Amino acid sequence: MKKLWKWKAGGAAALALSLFVYSPDATAQQQKPAEPDASDSGPVQDNSPVIVKKKTDADEPPPPAPAEEKIKNPTGLENYSIRVDVPVVTVDVSVVLEKTRQFVPGLKSGNFRVYEDGVEQKVGDVRTVQTPITAVMLLEFAANSWYFLQDMRNTSSVFFRTLKPEDYIAIVTYDLRTHILTDFTQDKRVTAEALNSLTIPGFSDTNMFDALSETLDRLTRIDGRKYIILVGTGRDTFSKLTLDKILAKVKQAQNVTIFAIGTGQLVRELADARGRMGGITRMDYLQADNQMKTFAQMTGGQAYFPMFQGALPDVFSQINQSIRNQYVVSYRPSNIKQDGTYRKIKVELVDNEGRPLRMVDEKQKVLKYSVIARDGYKARLPVE
Repeated sequence: MKKLWKWKAGGAAALALSLFVYSPDATAQQQKPAEPDASDSGPVQDNSPVIVKKKTDADEPPPPAPAEEKIKNPTGLENYSIRVDVPVVTVDVSVVLEKTRQFVPGLKSGNFRVYEDGVEQKVGDVRTVQTPITAVMLLEFAANSWYFLQDMRNTSSVFFRTLKPEDYIAIVTYDLRTHILTDFTQDKRVTAEALNSLTIPGFSDTNMFDALSETLDRLTRIDGRKYIILVGTGRDTFSKLTLDKILAKVKQAQNVTIFAIGTGQLVRELADARGRMGGITRMDYLQADNQMKTFAQMTGGQAYFPMFQGALPDVFSQINQSIRNQYVVSYRPSNIKQDGTYRKIKVELVDNEGRPLRMVDEKQKVLKYSVIARDGYKARLPVE
């Protein structure tokens, strides 16, 4: 734009001179009664024969100002249009049977009903995806109870055996600080060596909020859908972040699903049954369980609290069913404002007549199912 509005300096200056030129000799000429004679010529220099004449009235007029150059708009700017970009929201939805945790296939786009902030949206595309996973194993490795450490080792070992060659896995532990044992890799030998190195813990503190926050920050650099397998008691000693702040950060996380697995459930039950767990300790563990559940539910994942090691294969079988088989539901939100607000999402299943979808088995027995999806997303800002 600066080039479009630049004045030609030469033309402007010449125009100013042509309008406002003033000649004192011309004014004096009008006041004299007679023309000057030859004696009015300039002074004669004693040491030079050159005569310098006075300036006469026959001065040449100033040259005319050049025509102002006409500036045209650059080619292509004669007509323009404004386009409003309405983003497409994609929601990963897992539909599983409550009893067997089996993935329910065969659903169509007409079976999904999506609400955003209570307003029904028009569902566009629905597709089923089976993809490798990119996951971080976030493990609590602190100098606490031996039973808690043993549960963590067993859980990570069982999850390791469910991995496929194309999966990318990173291993991160936390106590007082966060420790990255291995970055994302498909090399299962590197992953196994990292897990085998978990022998002697350091501090007894468990700053889970800080560890989860740092992991979420690192995952923002990874494209696509990511998963966090959070294994621990769920307790937090004295993280820098408060519960409210970590919940807000989890809520705003994009394309991240958290699956939480609690440790030490059997020890807790035995201690409580024998009267060895005080009221404050019991409340601390209950709050820890609720925190793990909240992290999972907010991101479309699930929380598990297995009592025995024998339940772990079934737990990870359910997780694999959920993360390797999913529906991806897409829609264009009716609220097109790019204000960075958090939009609540609710996904329901309906039949062809718009009623709640009813599932039955071969014997016409009603089957209960769960629709698992994240509870919302953060709208874009205009600069994004």
